[in-house]
Amino acid sequence: MIHPYDINQPLKPKGLLALFHLDTTLFLLLLAVCACGLTILYSASGGNFSVVQAQAVRMGIGIFAMLILAFTPPYIIKNLTPIFFTISIISLVLIYFIGVEVNGSHRWLDLKIIRFQPSELMKLSAPMMVAYYLSNRNLPPSFFVIITAFIITIAPFVLVLYQPDLGTALLILFACITAIFFSGLQWRYIILAIILIGIALPIVWEFGLQDYQKGRVLTLLDPESDPLGKGYQIIQSKIAIGSGGMYGKGWLNSTQASLKFLPESSTDFIYAITAEEFGFVGITILLSLYLLIILRAFYLINKAQDPFNKLIGAAITSCFFFYIFVNAGMVSGLLPIVGVPLPFISYGGTSIVTLFLSFGIIMSIFAHPEPKKEKEYTT
Repeated sequence: MIHPYDINQPLKPKGLLALFHLDTTLFLLLLAVCACGLTILYSASGGNFSVVQAQAVRMGIGIFAMLILAFTPPYIIKNLTPIFFTISIISLVLIYFIGVEVNGSHRWLDLKIIRFQPSELMKLSAPMMVAYYLSNRNLPPSFFVIITAFIITIAPFVLVLYQPDLGTALLILFACITAIFFSGLQWRYIILAIILIGIALPIVWEFGLQDYQKGRVLTLLDPESDPLGKGYQIIQSKIAIGSGGMYGKGWLNSTQASLKFLPESSTDFIYAITAEEFGFVGITILLSLYLLIILRAFYLINKAQDPFNKLIGAAITSCFFFYIFVNAGMVSGLLPIVGVPLPFISYGGTSIVTLFLSFGIIMSIFAHPEPKKEKEYTT
């Protein structure tokens, strides 16, 4: 018989939100971050209500998409993964032929009815494809399986890197590698990967990065060397963060945003505006909400039995952490500027919807627990 206090038993949805196949704790945490995002965005955009309204509509679309995925059993999501990945790859290729240029980068597809960034979809479909491939093989993976999974990873990584979009390319790479790692990667392969990365870094620096990307890395080391050029964003961001102090200047009192000192204040650098207006306390609260989301997501994923569910859940949650880590690091001057938005806070359309889709998969894993073999207990 199954012991009534077996902690490994699958979770079952409880509460009112269970009718919608949602985990109450995770959903409320996501709503809390979204509320923070709309509040901060209003100030960062200079009190532009239309920007906040547009963001709220996108969040509503994202929540609706999350609900659809939450109702969808994981095995259906798994079976549709190759189709989703293929569509994402085709969309990325189309970028090079009919893509819309924005700030010197071809990242958008305009289909008249809808305009979106295929690279954002790839942040989800690429790790899903890697998890799909690995879950259909014996685990831990053999060397051949690892190489094949890595090839699946490299194709979208290169396509996005040459848009150019280094930040999104790194997120795709990290999410896929996370899926490979959680498949039970042996230490000898991890050590080999570290050695190969060390060998590859000079080659990537010389042939894989464009001049402006190299400039961002060099500027990180000494932003004051070009204070009005490449180092301007980092310097202004640091001023915003430092001027916030412990409690901040107060909502709508950001001088860096209102006086236009900080470029991209409502997108990539909105973390700095948050620190300026709400200080160390505000940033701590925001990061605590993020931490609770990550911990809750891992808790739900840990209950999954199917390898695909475990791998894609771990990849999604780890990528969410990487989002936050990279954005906070680049805005604080600890990492190069790579154009990674702050989840649910930065202004954006496709990225918001993709994030909700990601958590929709986690909700689906939570709402559709797989059957588990009974454990025998002796008394």
